[in-house]
Amino acid sequence: MHPATVNTDTPPPDSPAVGLRWAVIGGGILGMDLARQLNAAGHAVTLIESAPHLGGLADAWQLGDVTWDRHYHVILLSDTRLRNLIDDLALTGGLRWVETKTGFYTDGKLYSMSNSLEFLKFPPLGLVSKFRLALTILRASKIRDWQYLEHIPVVDWLRKWSGRGTTEKIWLPLLRAKLGENYRHASAAFIWAIIARMYAARKTGLKKEMFGYLRGGYRTLLDRYTHRLQSDGVAVRECAKVSQITADEFCLGVEYDDGTHEEFDRVVITTTAPVAAKICPGLEDDERAKLLGLRYQGLVCASLLLTKPLDRFYVTNITDAAPFTAVIEMTTLVDPAEFGGKHLVYLPKYVSPDDPLFEQPDHKIRESFLAALAKMYPYFSPDDVLAFRVSRVRNVLAIPTLDYSAKLPPMATAVPGLFMVNSAHIVNGTLNVNETLQLADRAMPTLLAEVPR
Repeated sequence: MHPATVNTDTPPPDSPAVGLRWAVIGGGILGMDLARQLNAAGHAVTLIESAPHLGGLADAWQLGDVTWDRHYHVILLSDTRLRNLIDDLALTGGLRWVETKTGFYTDGKLYSMSNSLEFLKFPPLGLVSKFRLALTILRASKIRDWQYLEHIPVVDWLRKWSGRGTTEKIWLPLLRAKLGENYRHASAAFIWAIIARMYAARKTGLKKEMFGYLRGGYRTLLDRYTHRLQSDGVAVRECAKVSQITADEFCLGVEYDDGTHEEFDRVVITTTAPVAAKICPGLEDDERAKLLGLRYQGLVCASLLLTKPLDRFYVTNITDAAPFTAVIEMTTLVDPAEFGGKHLVYLPKYVSPDDPLFEQPDHKIRESFLAALAKMYPYFSPDDVLAFRVSRVRNVLAIPTLDYSAKLPPMATAVPGLFMVNSAHIVNGTLNVNETLQLADRAMPTLLAEVPR
């Protein structure tokens, strides 16, 4: 195994916690990496996933005659934990780096904001507003002790540094696009995490917006990682939906929807908080309340396969009213040859888990999304669309509300041997594959420290 991916906190083989039967519930990137590290520590590990294959939000699907990621992903030069995993899986040769551009659609016009000169020329903001916007980004990039930001509403912090005009014109539309009306509950730590990650990427990339991808998409990584886990002895259960976790003084039971049952010494659940609360009836009331008290944001994301490109921007941020959050034109990053010369575009819309958009049929979403694209790009025609498919995920990311880390449920539950680790435990970052792998590293000491049952 590549030394950079080994968790140095893993106990030596003579640890009293070695040799236990572990179940990892949830086969996304987090569950896969926890299973790998537990297996490397000498445990018998079973990885349980309800879908037909591993990957979770990073999984791929079929769009027309193309197989690619179901949701848009990008690799940054600063994503060292992910890059170490790619190296460990002998996939570095398939990693490609491209300098990309960023667009803004505001006041009915499309602008480029990909470098300092374009920023200075950006018409929607005056010189003072541009200065304060740049100062906000610089200020956020210098913050190391981020915890105090959890006590400050995000809008209050942005108004202090960017001013009311820039906040209303730029920041609020972007916050609404990502969080909907839940932005009112978010702390300043949310925007700090986004700025810090992107600033680190530009710093690593010599001030250029250098993004990376794997040839074949994340399916390449997931297939290789799944094979590695199985080769190392991890038992992989796919199409296995867990109905509940039971406990007695000797072991933990995993009950499946099909009526079957398995017993384990330890169980770690990596699903979202609402699912974890549902399948664990033995939790104490305060634990359940903390799980159900987390606010989640959902995602409705359309994937389009087009005959020709829309524009030159990888991401186009939208500050005008639109039925989607942004335009992600993947083939400004990925070689169109990966798609047989066609062009891949994502149109994400972040909404609350109970938003009516989840119940809208695909043809209605297609109608509104394509109408908005035609308004933004006059040369776009619905005839350019070769394939259109919609992904719906009700609980994607936990919103970092005020005093978020204090409200977060602990990883070790009151049920002996039962743990919960999910993306909600990313308290000082944004939801992405690199942060997820780092979360797995941080969780391992907690998982391995408990006295055996």
